[in-house]
Amino acid sequence: MIKRTLFLFFFYFGAIFVCIFFLPALFLPQKITIFGGKLLGIWSKFCLEIFLSTKVIVSGKEKILNNKKFFIACAHQSQFETFFLQSLFNSPVFILKKELLRIPIFGWHLKKIGSIPIDRNKITKENLGFSEQIKNHVNNSNRPIIIFPQATRLDVSDRSPFKKGVKRIYEELNIFCQPVALNSGSIWPKKGTLSSNKTLTVSILDPINPGINPDEFIKLLQKNIYEEIDRIN
Repeated sequence: MIKRTLFLFFFYFGAIFVCIFFLPALFLPQKITIFGGKLLGIWSKFCLEIFLSTKVIVSGKEKILNNKKFFIACAHQSQFETFFLQSLFNSPVFILKKELLRIPIFGWHLKKIGSIPIDRNKITKENLGFSEQIKNHVNNSNRPIIIFPQATRLDVSDRSPFKKGVKRIYEELNIFCQPVALNSGSIWPKKGTLSSNKTLTVSILDPINPGINPDEFIKLLQKNIYEEIDRIN
């Protein structure tokens, strides 16, 4: 109980501190706010290791693509990956729910780092231009796009089918996909109790080449990620 309380206190205290400290960066070059995001990624790992006695392992780091255009498709179970992946990859650009941008201060930072918002299950002017936003980013930046194919945080044991958005992105961008599996939900779940004295594994899987039939791609992506989660959990 004490460990969990300390973790939550120090993690959120640090997150709030970084968001406030980097407020002036909203008027400065984007790279400064991006650096703040990397600090949050390092802080989340530090808090898990110190206060929850959690060993954080990154496997397959050598599989991260270099000098190629790619997007990241990551399992989503916890707040952890939304912070930590910023320190693991080259400042990924998040595709996220539009309402997150409305959060005071935190949402301002999300907007500053170039996050691409979408209204889920709605047809809006912004959604209609969604593909163009992503294409423009890929053509003009070396920062990878990151998407959570499950669309929301799920229990570590949940095997719900991936949403079709990841298939659409793969088809329209025609670039490599870098799958990421993890078991963060077994330590820091969306609902339920925090756990301690465990191992949190972030597993970088083999990239999926462009050009595969989109329906086959999403089946392969889902299979590879869920099989890896079963292995590491």
